Amino acid sequence: MPRRNEPTERLCAVTRETRPIDQLIRFVLDPEGRVVPDLKRRLPGRGVWMTATRVTVETAIRRKLFTRAFEATAIVDPGLADLIDRLISEAALGTLGLARKAGQLVTGFAKVEAAIAAGTATGLIHARDAAEDGVAKLAAAVRRSSRLPSRQIGRTQEKNGIPVIRSFDSAQLDLALGRSNVIHAALLAGRASESFVERLVALERYRGGEALSMPQTDGHSKEADTQTDPQDTTGS
Repeated sequence: MPRRNEPTERLCAVTRETRPIDQLIRFVLDPEGRVVPDLKRRLPGRGVWMTATRVTVETAIRRKLFTRAFEATAIVDPGLADLIDRLISEAALGTLGLARKAGQLVTGFAKVEAAIAAGTATGLIHARDAAEDGVAKLAAAVRRSSRLPSRQIGRTQEKNGIPVIRSFDSAQLDLALGRSNVIHAALLAGRASESFVERLVALERYRGGEALSMPQTDGHSKEADTQTDPQDTTGS
């Protein structure tokens, strides 16, 4: 969320397009002049904003646009794009752990299947290394719950309005959830599980996948604040 009186849009230093800040990454320079991604938009100093996709960050590195945008020598780690991917992934997995603690996540094939049958599953998670027969059986359970068509969204599928996520392997899920052999999980309704899906949207967008469509939970669409940034690529 933007801080009080913070502009809700900024100008991308690479594409020169104005975008909402939740579609951008803010960068600052540390005391040694190294470029640091400020994903939470809280670090002090002059900020440079770029569209939150890997291709944009890699373009900025290749064309040496950080130095131009900061109007100062900017030291860029060649692994910056990978670092950002890791940070966004870790943020998503951290939110998944919060969903479990809030009782908004169940794990294990039988519990996931039961949640689908009961209509309480708002999202499905399969480890990347999950056996395809288990994934297929749960997909069949979703089909039985409704005959609506499914569609592919980046690395994520959406079935009947339910995102089906395969962005993480079982080791990552084990670590995030504090248990072993997590292969299948189901998100249940609640703010924590919604936050996880929002983080997945950011991760998919960064990696170049199509962003997930976000189902409305209150029956009303949320209109974006269109206040524009009076500055260019800089700001707090």
